[in-house]
Amino acid sequence: MPAPAIHVQGLRKSFKDLEVLRGVDFDVAAGSIFALLGSNGAGKTTVIRILATLLKADAGTASVNGFDVAEQPGKVRESFSLTGQFAAVDEILSGRENLVLVARLRHLENPGAVADTLLERFALTDAAGRKVSTYSGGMRRRLDIAMSLIGNPPVIFLDEPTTGLDPQARIDVWQTVKELTRHGTTVLLTTQYLDEAEQLADRIAILHQGRIIVNGTLDELKKLLPPAKAEYVEKQPTLEDVFFALVGDADQGGSAPDAMLKQG
Repeated sequence: MPAPAIHVQGLRKSFKDLEVLRGVDFDVAAGSIFALLGSNGAGKTTVIRILATLLKADAGTASVNGFDVAEQPGKVRESFSLTGQFAAVDEILSGRENLVLVARLRHLENPGAVADTLLERFALTDAAGRKVSTYSGGMRRRLDIAMSLIGNPPVIFLDEPTTGLDPQARIDVWQTVKELTRHGTTVLLTTQYLDEAEQLADRIAILHQGRIIVNGTLDELKKLLPPAKAEYVEKQPTLEDVFFALVGDADQGGSAPDAMLKQG
């Protein structure tokens, strides 16, 4: 079996009398999306901070891209990029200028070409010259993830990347994250949204009260429950169905609310 891109074993961390991590274990296969699912305060961000060498564990071991986070922190930092809960972009600069700046800071050759490639990859070419202050939340997040990929890190940490985004922006980010693994990037995603993990992850681990209580594929997790019973249920449209039906009609040039009023 190939070595995992991320390996975590027996990870423990306390803050004074509060025991946040109580022996966390998981592996992330290279080129996959691994979702660490849990409610607020479950310890997801603490795990990310330890893997990113921003915080020292009290016990246990962890490695990223084959490098131990405690003994080889410099090599670890060369192996990943981190995108936090809020987009780390400069609103005064344009989208392209943000990317060029990071490429120059990382001493890459031809930073302009690097920026243009990422703008096209993340569907931001048309907005490349606009100030980021004019971007929507989804566009900012896509730009933030694009900036994280400069230098082609093999691993990227996404810590609740869709927090505060509207439904359409969340779906845009999901498509962006799926695209990452097509280029071989390993993604560790933390989220409290069940649908996000279901849509994106190859494997899902649930962190609860400082421990991983389950770890598997979506199909494996579903098998933990009793088999479904076939029953006739009249399906009602969800709020999401309504939202995208209305927005979709409006995008086609019509006005769904007006049409509904006329029908009345």
